[in-house]
Amino acid sequence: MINLSVLSVFVPTFFLVSLTPGMCMTLSMSLGMTLGVRRTLWMMIGELAGVGLTAVSAVVGVATVMLRYPAVFEIFKWVGGAYLIYLGVQMWRSRGSLAMPETQGEAPRAARGQLVAQGFVTAVANPKGWAFDIALLPPFINPEQSLAPQLVALVGIILLIELIALLIYAGGGSTARFFLRDARNVRLLNRVAGTLMVGVGVWLALG
Repeated sequence: MINLSVLSVFVPTFFLVSLTPGMCMTLSMSLGMTLGVRRTLWMMIGELAGVGLTAVSAVVGVATVMLRYPAVFEIFKWVGGAYLIYLGVQMWRSRGSLAMPETQGEAPRAARGQLVAQGFVTAVANPKGWAFDIALLPPFINPEQSLAPQLVALVGIILLIELIALLIYAGGGSTARFFLRDARNVRLLNRVAGTLMVGVGVWLALG
Protein backbone atom coordinates (compact mmCIF):
# COMPACT_ATOMS: atom_id res chain seq x y z
CA MET A 1 0.00 0.00 0.00
CA ILE A 2 1.28 3.47 -0.89
CA ASN A 3 1.47 5.75 2.13
CA LEU A 4 0.52 9.43 2.13
CA SER A 5 4.08 10.67 2.53
CA VAL A 6 5.06 8.93 -0.71
CA LEU A 7 1.98 10.23 -2.54
CA SER A 8 2.64 13.80 -1.35
CA VAL A 9 5.90 13.72 -3.31
CA PHE A 10 4.92 11.38 -6.14
CA VAL A 11 1.78 13.19 -7.32
CA PRO A 12 3.22 16.74 -7.72
CA THR A 13 6.43 15.35 -9.22
CA PHE A 14 4.69 13.44 -12.00
CA PHE A 15 2.09 16.16 -12.51
CA LEU A 16 4.84 18.67 -13.27
CA VAL A 17 6.55 16.13 -15.54
CA SER A 18 3.32 15.51 -17.45
CA LEU A 19 2.58 19.22 -17.89
CA THR A 20 6.04 19.82 -19.33
CA PRO A 21 5.67 20.47 -23.08
CA GLY A 22 6.77 17.40 -24.99
CA MET A 23 5.89 15.21 -27.94
CA CYS A 24 2.69 13.76 -26.50
CA MET A 25 1.37 17.09 -25.25
CA THR A 26 2.21 18.82 -28.54
CA LEU A 27 0.43 16.04 -30.41
CA SER A 28 -2.62 16.41 -28.18
CA MET A 29 -2.74 20.17 -28.75
CA SER A 30 -2.29 19.74 -32.49
CA LEU A 31 -5.12 17.20 -32.79
CA GLY A 32 -7.27 19.27 -30.46
CA MET A 33 -6.98 22.08 -33.00
CA THR A 34 -8.00 20.02 -36.01
CA LEU A 35 -10.19 17.25 -34.61
CA GLY A 36 -11.57 18.62 -31.35
CA VAL A 37 -11.23 17.16 -27.85
CA ARG A 38 -13.75 14.33 -28.29
CA ARG A 39 -12.05 12.89 -31.36
CA THR A 40 -8.61 13.37 -29.81
CA LEU A 41 -9.67 11.05 -26.98
CA TRP A 42 -8.91 8.13 -29.31
CA MET A 43 -5.31 9.27 -29.59
CA MET A 44 -5.23 9.59 -25.81
CA ILE A 45 -6.28 5.94 -25.42
CA GLY A 46 -3.23 4.84 -27.40
CA GLU A 47 -0.99 7.34 -25.65
CA LEU A 48 -2.08 6.18 -22.20
CA ALA A 49 -1.53 2.55 -23.18
CA GLY A 50 2.00 3.47 -24.28
CA VAL A 51 2.65 5.44 -21.08
CA GLY A 52 1.45 2.52 -18.99
CA LEU A 53 3.71 0.14 -20.91
CA THR A 54 6.80 2.32 -20.46
CA ALA A 55 6.08 2.87 -16.77
CA VAL A 56 5.72 -0.85 -16.05
CA SER A 57 8.76 -1.65 -18.19
CA ALA A 58 10.86 0.90 -16.33
CA VAL A 59 10.20 -0.95 -13.09
CA VAL A 60 10.43 -4.59 -14.22
CA GLY A 61 13.61 -4.05 -16.22
CA VAL A 62 12.60 -4.25 -19.89
CA ALA A 63 14.05 -0.77 -20.33
CA THR A 64 17.46 -2.17 -19.45
CA VAL A 65 17.14 -4.72 -22.25
CA MET A 66 16.22 -1.96 -24.70
CA LEU A 67 19.26 0.03 -23.64
CA ARG A 68 21.43 -3.00 -24.44
CA TYR A 69 19.96 -3.18 -27.95
CA PRO A 70 19.64 0.49 -28.89
CA ALA A 71 19.51 -0.27 -32.63
CA VAL A 72 15.97 -1.66 -32.29
CA PHE A 73 14.83 1.42 -30.40
CA GLU A 74 16.51 3.72 -32.93
CA ILE A 75 14.74 2.04 -35.84
CA PHE A 76 11.41 2.34 -34.05
CA LYS A 77 12.04 6.02 -33.35
CA TRP A 78 12.99 6.80 -36.96
CA VAL A 79 10.01 4.96 -38.43
CA GLY A 80 7.62 6.60 -35.99
CA GLY A 81 9.19 10.02 -36.55
CA ALA A 82 9.01 9.69 -40.33
CA TYR A 83 5.33 8.76 -40.11
CA LEU A 84 4.51 11.80 -37.97
CA ILE A 85 6.47 14.08 -40.30
CA TYR A 86 4.47 12.69 -43.24
CA LEU A 87 1.22 13.40 -41.41
CA GLY A 88 2.43 16.90 -40.55
CA VAL A 89 3.27 17.69 -44.18
CA GLN A 90 -0.16 16.47 -45.22
CA MET A 91 -1.79 18.70 -42.60
CA TRP A 92 0.33 21.67 -43.69
CA ARG A 93 -1.02 21.18 -47.21
CA SER A 94 -4.60 20.84 -45.85
CA ARG A 95 -4.66 17.24 -47.03
CA GLY A 96 -4.95 13.88 -45.36
CA SER A 97 -7.33 12.55 -42.74
CA LEU A 98 -6.04 14.72 -39.88
CA ALA A 99 -6.34 18.11 -41.60
CA MET A 100 -9.37 20.27 -41.01
CA PRO A 101 -11.28 20.65 -44.34
CA GLU A 102 -11.48 24.19 -45.62
CA THR A 103 -15.11 23.67 -46.63
CA GLN A 104 -17.52 24.43 -43.79
CA GLY A 105 -19.60 21.50 -42.56
CA GLU A 106 -17.00 18.85 -43.25
CA ALA A 107 -14.97 17.13 -40.55
CA PRO A 108 -11.52 15.56 -40.47
CA ARG A 109 -11.61 11.92 -41.49
CA ALA A 110 -9.03 10.32 -39.19
CA ALA A 111 -9.95 6.74 -38.31
CA ARG A 112 -10.12 5.78 -34.65
CA GLY A 113 -7.54 3.03 -35.09
CA GLN A 114 -5.14 5.47 -36.74
CA LEU A 115 -5.44 7.88 -33.82
CA VAL A 116 -4.96 5.11 -31.23
CA ALA A 117 -1.87 3.82 -33.05
CA GLN A 118 -0.49 7.34 -33.41
CA GLY A 119 -0.79 7.98 -29.69
CA PHE A 120 0.72 4.61 -28.77
CA VAL A 121 3.73 4.98 -31.08
CA THR A 122 4.42 8.51 -29.86
CA ALA A 123 4.32 7.47 -26.19
CA VAL A 124 6.40 4.30 -26.54
CA ALA A 125 9.06 5.95 -28.71
CA ASN A 126 9.22 9.07 -26.53
CA PRO A 127 12.72 9.28 -24.96
CA LYS A 128 11.44 11.77 -22.37
CA GLY A 129 8.90 9.25 -21.10
CA TRP A 130 11.47 6.47 -20.77
CA ALA A 131 14.00 8.75 -19.12
CA PHE A 132 11.60 10.07 -16.51
CA ASP A 133 10.11 6.65 -15.76
CA ILE A 134 13.52 5.02 -15.36
CA ALA A 135 14.79 7.86 -13.19
CA LEU A 136 11.71 8.66 -11.11
CA LEU A 137 9.60 5.52 -10.71
CA PRO A 138 11.97 3.00 -9.05
CA PRO A 139 12.73 5.25 -6.03
CA PHE A 140 9.04 5.21 -5.10
CA ILE A 141 8.95 1.40 -4.99
CA ASN A 142 9.36 -0.07 -1.51
CA PRO A 143 11.44 -3.29 -1.86
CA GLU A 144 10.08 -4.57 1.46
CA GLN A 145 6.53 -4.69 0.10
CA SER A 146 4.90 -6.66 -2.70
CA LEU A 147 5.73 -5.12 -6.09
CA ALA A 148 2.43 -5.72 -7.92
CA PRO A 149 0.09 -3.63 -5.69
CA GLN A 150 2.57 -0.75 -5.61
CA LEU A 151 3.03 -0.84 -9.36
CA VAL A 152 -0.72 -0.93 -10.04
CA ALA A 153 -1.31 2.04 -7.73
CA LEU A 154 1.56 4.17 -9.04
CA VAL A 155 0.85 3.47 -12.73
CA GLY A 156 -2.84 4.19 -12.15
CA ILE A 157 -1.95 7.58 -10.68
CA ILE A 158 0.44 8.30 -13.56
CA LEU A 159 -2.24 7.52 -16.16
CA LEU A 160 -4.77 9.76 -14.41
CA ILE A 161 -2.27 12.62 -14.25
CA GLU A 162 -1.30 12.08 -17.89
CA LEU A 163 -4.96 12.13 -18.98
CA ILE A 164 -5.55 15.43 -17.19
CA ALA A 165 -2.50 16.97 -18.87
CA LEU A 166 -3.57 15.68 -22.31
CA LEU A 167 -7.06 17.13 -21.85
CA ILE A 168 -5.60 20.50 -20.86
CA TYR A 169 -3.47 20.65 -24.02
CA ALA A 170 -6.23 19.33 -26.30
CA GLY A 171 -8.71 21.78 -24.79
CA GLY A 172 -6.36 24.66 -25.52
CA GLY A 173 -6.04 23.56 -29.13
CA SER A 174 -9.79 23.06 -29.47
CA THR A 175 -10.52 26.53 -28.09
CA ALA A 176 -8.26 28.10 -30.72
CA ARG A 177 -10.14 26.16 -33.37
CA PHE A 178 -13.45 27.91 -32.70
CA PHE A 179 -12.01 31.31 -33.56
CA LEU A 180 -11.41 30.24 -37.16
CA ARG A 181 -14.30 30.99 -39.45
CA ASP A 182 -13.10 31.17 -43.02
CA ALA A 183 -10.99 29.04 -45.35
CA ARG A 184 -7.89 31.21 -44.99
CA ASN A 185 -7.88 30.83 -41.23
CA VAL A 186 -8.54 27.10 -41.49
CA ARG A 187 -5.61 26.81 -43.87
CA LEU A 188 -3.47 28.71 -41.34
CA LEU A 189 -4.58 26.40 -38.53
CA ASN A 190 -3.72 23.33 -40.60
CA ARG A 191 -0.27 24.77 -41.22
CA VAL A 192 0.29 25.54 -37.54
CA ALA A 193 -0.90 22.08 -36.51
CA GLY A 194 1.10 20.46 -39.32
CA THR A 195 4.23 22.33 -38.29
CA LEU A 196 3.76 21.14 -34.71
CA MET A 197 3.29 17.58 -35.99
CA VAL A 198 6.47 17.77 -38.07
CA GLY A 199 8.25 19.11 -34.99
CA VAL A 200 7.02 16.13 -32.98
CA GLY A 201 8.27 13.77 -35.71
CA VAL A 202 11.70 15.38 -35.82
CA TRP A 203 11.85 15.38 -32.03
CA LEU A 204 10.89 11.71 -31.97
CA ALA A 205 13.49 10.70 -34.56
CA LEU A 206 16.38 12.74 -33.18
CA GLY A 207 15.55 12.84 -29.45
